[in-house]
Amino acid sequence: MDRRALASYRPTKPEVAVFVSGVTSMGLEILAVRIVAPQFGSHIYTVGGILTVFLIALSLGYWQGGKRASLATNRQMSWIMLATAVYVGIVIYAGDLLLAYTSTLPLPPRYASLPAVIALFGPPTYLLGFISPYAAELSQKQGVGEASGHVYALGTIGSIVGSAATTFVLIPAMTIETIGLLFGFVLVATAVGLTLPGLPRKPTMASVAIAVLLVVAAGVSPVALDHRGDIVYEEHTAHQHLEIVDNGDERTMYLDGSRHSATDLSDPDRHVFTYTRYFHLSMLAVDDHQDVERVLFVGGGGFTGPQDFEQRYDATVDVVEIDPAVTNAAEESFGLEENEDLNVYAQDGRQFLENTDETYDVIVLDAYKQDQVPFHLTTVEFMELASDRLSDDGVLYANVISAPSGSGSEFYRAQHRTMETVFPDVYSFRTSPSSAIQNIQVVATNADSDLSQADLERRNAERDLGVDLADAVDNRMDYPNTDDAPVLRDDRGGVDELLDPMLGQRYVIEETDGSGSNGTLEPDVEPESPTESDAATTPGLSAVPSGVR
Repeated sequence: MDRRALASYRPTKPEVAVFVSGVTSMGLEILAVRIVAPQFGSHIYTVGGILTVFLIALSLGYWQGGKRASLATNRQMSWIMLATAVYVGIVIYAGDLLLAYTSTLPLPPRYASLPAVIALFGPPTYLLGFISPYAAELSQKQGVGEASGHVYALGTIGSIVGSAATTFVLIPAMTIETIGLLFGFVLVATAVGLTLPGLPRKPTMASVAIAVLLVVAAGVSPVALDHRGDIVYEEHTAHQHLEIVDNGDERTMYLDGSRHSATDLSDPDRHVFTYTRYFHLSMLAVDDHQDVERVLFVGGGGFTGPQDFEQRYDATVDVVEIDPAVTNAAEESFGLEENEDLNVYAQDGRQFLENTDETYDVIVLDAYKQDQVPFHLTTVEFMELASDRLSDDGVLYANVISAPSGSGSEFYRAQHRTMETVFPDVYSFRTSPSSAIQNIQVVATNADSDLSQADLERRNAERDLGVDLADAVDNRMDYPNTDDAPVLRDDRGGVDELLDPMLGQRYVIEETDGSGSNGTLEPDVEPESPTESDAATTPGLSAVPSGVR
């Protein structure tokens, strides 16, 4: 098509319908990840399940639409658009209830999200699949090949627009409900356009009714009691679903449905999550904690750990948090204040280390999740980079979510073996007496340290850290058997397979007793599988909860 022909080109009604169906189907597919992830997690099984359901539904729609295409009319496509808009309204209104109900079905964890994805997104995607064969039948192009190629091109262009707009524009700027409402209105407007200029009575009345239904669905949601407490802030960021929840005096940050930080509003010095107190083990591993001048945290969350270090030690603390919205929430709800001793960088942790010229005495790696570990932060190449950025006697501290033994320990043992290929000495500390999935703290030293249990006990007694780590030292683990564990490398995948045995297993987060004491600990068990959780809280980064900060 030359420039003059392109300038004078006016799309036909079927062509507009194909373009809109492409925009909407791909937009819903991107949106599905954000809707389903808080309940079932954003691991490969959830994302892969969404892709599979959408492709199956579209294929069935293409097939059935092709069989009925000989009877296609613009009015029929209008009704298909309206029916799809109705189902989008159902997704907006009852999506959370459908997610909670389907999460209780007794399915293996890797398949747990499929019923929800099928129920929420199968029907509208199936309906949208009818549009392309109908449009090909109504096309003004000469020949089947030209008509089909034209329709496929328009649909693909629409999919590109829907994918890019939803990912880079809509999700960062709008709520899930607003985006769904926008898609619904686009479908209704297209349905009306397909009937112009006649505006038949039934389609017109139906369009108005469905537009009202969409507004009501977006403005009113089913009332459900949230056992976690009062949601005081909520945002769908470019990376995840962020919530701040108050339950009595405890304020908790949830990311994709799982707890990542907590603070006691009545006792800010209390370490709500036990393992954040274990961060100070790094100060027992260095030769002299008073010589620690610079600390790096990879992963900020609510910044409870970084703020604690900045207040306790005469050191500069740098924090790399990839999600700026999380940092903003920490400033608003967790008292974060940047100053000359506490610096925040909105970057990927590995990219930051590759580009910085700073040398750190301690690096705290707190970016792992149980079901979604940043692979590039686990490999031997990353460990070598971290070692290069540490001082000669520096310490790398990693919060690893895993079981201490058994099938759920595969990732921990692989991470331990990977770290010991780079660092002379590696020590591990469990945070729970149980054998369940928990926060295992792995400490690696850049110099030969050969610290015995007695050495750690003596340093804990002699060093004025303001934190008693006696129980943490007592929880030191024996050296794991890593003979069958792989060394993680950039050019070799494998983390997903290592995490797979943990799906569905219980995850225990230890908390202090609430009195401000760091002594007696009670396990706070976070439900793991859909069969163990209740309707309001089934985790997804919660069928497989992630780590906490």
